[in-house]
Amino acid sequence: MPRVAREKSSTGIYHIMLRGINRQDIFEDDEDRERFIGTILRYKKEIGFQLYAYCLMNNHVHLIIRENDMELSKTMKRIGTSYASYFNYKYGRSGHLFQDRYNSEAVENDSYLYLVIRYIHQNPVKAGICSMEDYKWSSYNCYLDEGSTIDKDLFLDIFDSDRKLAIDKYIALMNEPNNDICMELSNRVRLTDEKVREMIKVFGELDSISDMHSLDEKRRVEILRNLKEIQGVSVLQISRVTGIHRTKINKL
Repeated sequence: MPRVAREKSSTGIYHIMLRGINRQDIFEDDEDRERFIGTILRYKKEIGFQLYAYCLMNNHVHLIIRENDMELSKTMKRIGTSYASYFNYKYGRSGHLFQDRYNSEAVENDSYLYLVIRYIHQNPVKAGICSMEDYKWSSYNCYLDEGSTIDKDLFLDIFDSDRKLAIDKYIALMNEPNNDICMELSNRVRLTDEKVREMIKVFGELDSISDMHSLDEKRRVEILRNLKEIQGVSVLQISRVTGIHRTKINKL
């Protein structure tokens, strides 16, 4: 079946989500996160696109980008290929790191730009990680700094021509309680740890999860690979339930 054509933005602005294949983690440590941000900024300088917001989570990334003369698909391919090469080399793995096709949606007006930037910046809060102010891996604080690696003027100028007032209004908007939902994440399926435990027992014909560690390597790998193929099961969850380090699971 042919792929559905992407929605074209009249403003050139897109909300983009890159997700790990089979929802696996794409960042193992802070060095990885720094490398990804550095890759984005390197291609931003080289290609000339504008970056309005970003947020790095364990197994996915949100970006808001305005494309320039280069098509967005080519830009995202360069970014994805560069980071995947680094990640695969570092962790001794091969094959795809990201889901084949990144997700994107057009941002056509100021009101949706408000919503999607707030949605992106509140990701770590809603995930129960920490406050927006304390999260190092989003662009929230870039809007508060004098110097910045993102193109913040467009968004702040919408609030007010006075920069201090604009920042105050930005902070107020970012902290508004909301039920914002963007793209297909609202349809995300999540399985409980108990359900995953039951599946492991069925796959391996086991009496308990601890029996996983007494299986031969081939059988254990087979079970882990089956789990990774199931929608709603994350690598982090498999690691948590089985006690097997997620780096080892990622390499499968």
